[in-house]
Amino acid sequence: MRQTQETLRQENTTSDFILYIAFELSNTTWKLAFGDGSKVCYATVDARKLVELEEEINKAKKRFKLRGDVQIKSCYEAGRDGFWIHRYLLSKGINNLIVDSSSIEVNRRKRRAKSDRLDAGNLLRLLLRYHGGEKQVWKVLNVPSVEDEDARNLHRELETLHRERRRYRNRIKALLIQQGIEIQNPSRKNFLKVLETLRTWDGDELPSEMKSRVVREYERLRLVENHMKLLKKEREQRVKNKETASARLVAQLRELHGIGANSSWLFVMEFFGWRKFRNRKEVGALAGLAPSPYASGGYQREQGISKAGNARVRTMAVEIAWCWLRFQPQSKLSKWFNERFSSGGSRMRRVGMVAMARKLLVDLWQYLEHGIVPEGALLSR
Repeated sequence: MRQTQETLRQENTTSDFILYIAFELSNTTWKLAFGDGSKVCYATVDARKLVELEEEINKAKKRFKLRGDVQIKSCYEAGRDGFWIHRYLLSKGINNLIVDSSSIEVNRRKRRAKSDRLDAGNLLRLLLRYHGGEKQVWKVLNVPSVEDEDARNLHRELETLHRERRRYRNRIKALLIQQGIEIQNPSRKNFLKVLETLRTWDGDELPSEMKSRVVREYERLRLVENHMKLLKKEREQRVKNKETASARLVAQLRELHGIGANSSWLFVMEFFGWRKFRNRKEVGALAGLAPSPYASGGYQREQGISKAGNARVRTMAVEIAWCWLRFQPQSKLSKWFNERFSSGGSRMRRVGMVAMARKLLVDLWQYLEHGIVPEGALLSR
């Protein structure tokens, strides 16, 4: 750390002065930690008040006697504020980093004090170390473009609507089961007519207030389902028109038998559409499907997958791996799974399916990136 600060002091004696800023963000205020490699000062601004932020940056330049063309390097933790702050800082010529908060090291030797000032100061020290050459002090996020980030809204809204749909369906079933009535499909179009014919255990009509509540729940359910239909129709229209590179990748992915509308769209918009992978290890790691071995001395065991990547992609990859086994039984990947795991129990098959999901993601990446069809796989007609 002392060597890093000496290096940064030497940098500040040249014409390329550097001001370092660490942001500790909250909903009401932002705590700022400024440094030049030797000194540190703090400031607080109201959240999202960019004019105040610029004023504090100018004050910090004067405080550290940084004149002329000053480089500014900053960082903040990824969170609910998203990427707009990063884009604003870049527009001002500030070299900003968004850091994965789970990758920040924590001192476990003593009870940890917690405050925005301490957290901002810790971020600043790590920022100095990072630009001093210690690139492994944390993990830096890959920021999508505005267009790529916006393209993820459609399928994420569909996920939200699916959860709402399930909640309304379960509520209708629960209300009716309280009267001893079991119904299988509350989404049926003639549900209101069926509701009028339902009777309680003693042959009486349903209580009026309870029936009115069921009707209102059904109306909300129909509204959600109509919105889902509109979004799916819009998605299909985009894939059909192929106006964007991402839409063309979705159409290409659907050519593989067993890859459907939901999985192809999610894989591209969340994973393959805007991220650049250098090798198969990066594909598995970003999906959180990389192994986590534990080896110390003569003790070795496998802790399972890391689950450090995109949870949506990881869940969908495992689901599609099961589908791949069904719809692509003659592929090399399916044969590998059957030879290695089919003779084991259910637990071994689940473990093997995770490994198959990792291999499948790599095959899909090679298919989209280089046009290499997975060995033995069938293309849809």
